[in-house]
Amino acid sequence: MSDVTPFLWFDDDAEAAITFYTGLIPGSEIVSIGHYPKEVPGVGGKVMHAHFRLAGRDYYAMDAGPQFPFTEAVSLYVSCTDQTQVDRYWEALTDGGEEQPCGWLKDRWGLSWQIIPDRLIELIRDPDPDRSHRAVQAMLGMTRIDIGALEAAVAGR
Repeated sequence: MSDVTPFLWFDDDAEAAITFYTGLIPGSEIVSIGHYPKEVPGVGGKVMHAHFRLAGRDYYAMDAGPQFPFTEAVSLYVSCTDQTQVDRYWEALTDGGEEQPCGWLKDRWGLSWQIIPDRLIELIRDPDPDRSHRAVQAMLGMTRIDIGALEAAVAGR
């Protein structure tokens, strides 16, 4: 079986993004970064090919210009165990980025992320349809997911 690995096309700041991501997410590392030769017009010195790992998963990236910007059609999903993790990732990734509904955001490079607490998934999968519905309705009114507010909504408070 062949490996399937996400490859991210950045405009011109892949190295800064990769350095930021690997510093933010535990279990991450830069494996290698190769640059275009300085003589190459328009891209000289930029990232030609980078291999990095986020939480142990491989990714590749390059700087290739603005022709194909990131969209919400692809996002990175971060499963969080508690509100502290949600808040840490949210604060770091929205710095220079943009908050979006339901736990989604765009970072300063335009890459979409979902910062989702495990408790949200548990609550929207609740076997009681009324509790599940209240969890979904509460989530729809949020940008950053607030576990305490979800719990209160599910409890009917």
